[in-house]
Amino acid sequence: MKLILKIIKWIGKIFAGLIILILVSGLCFRLFSSKPVPPGKLVNVDGTKLHIRAEGPKNQLPTIILESGAGNDTDVFHWVAEGLKKSLRVVRYDREGKWFSEPSKDSITSEFYARQLHKLLEKNGEKPPYILAGHSMGGPYNRIFRDLYPNEIKAMVFIDSSHPEQWKRLAENGLFEENQISLIKTLAVLSDMGLMGVYNSLRSRKSIDEDLPKDCQNRKHNLTSYSGKVYRRYLKENRINNDILLRASQSSRLDSLPVLVFTAKEQYGDSQIWYEMQKELKELSTKGKQFYMDANHGSIITKKENAEIINKEILLIAETN
Repeated sequence: MKLILKIIKWIGKIFAGLIILILVSGLCFRLFSSKPVPPGKLVNVDGTKLHIRAEGPKNQLPTIILESGAGNDTDVFHWVAEGLKKSLRVVRYDREGKWFSEPSKDSITSEFYARQLHKLLEKNGEKPPYILAGHSMGGPYNRIFRDLYPNEIKAMVFIDSSHPEQWKRLAENGLFEENQISLIKTLAVLSDMGLMGVYNSLRSRKSIDEDLPKDCQNRKHNLTSYSGKVYRRYLKENRINNDILLRASQSSRLDSLPVLVFTAKEQYGDSQIWYEMQKELKELSTKGKQFYMDANHGSIITKKENAEIINKEILLIAETN
């Protein structure tokens, strides 16, 4: 019996030692790891520093604004920006609280992001006309922007864009299921403790954005390891998602505005319903064109060859309208 108690005692000590070692490792990571550096610059908009990347010439052609989806950053548009910046002014940014942008202390309404983006563009010296290109949830954000500033928009591009009625028609609950929300909360805490950083440093990782250059992959990896900010922003996006989709559904039709719709053939849910909703986006305008691409929801922009197809059509619409 004494031997068993002694073994249990030693196991307890080993277990406690491992926990202390893990916690100290996380603390060391937080103390000594360098803070990720934004690839663009931070612009103060009403007291909130927003991350923006503006490249390419300011010429007679429209400036293209790239709006990312719910969880993505400016790097997801790497190949789109690389392919267009020789001919067009290309602007990409992080919405407040996302990735390299600071969280706003203002109350968030469904029109907040469109108005904040408009101020950001002005502060950065950008001028209309604009072409709005949005991937995933970027599409509804762009519809709101166009509704508020219709005279500044030259064309719109929907890249496997979200639809205002998608959750109801796909019979889904939203961006995240309850079990996913719990996981994201846990990851946020582990990142704040430095434990995600330690874990990611030790394991051989495979990026979900493996089609992007290594520096883009590393930047995302480093920021998600550094703190729980990115994960908490996922949760915020989930909370405001229904309001954004509702406001997008109330936006006016696009009349004869040139519209490009790029739809990925590979879908997680019901492909036929998704195709129907994508067709409805095209039909918002009498000048809508739709393209089906051999891609999934992410690779439609992260693969260079897919971005080249999109860029060709964007450049054509910029030069002829």
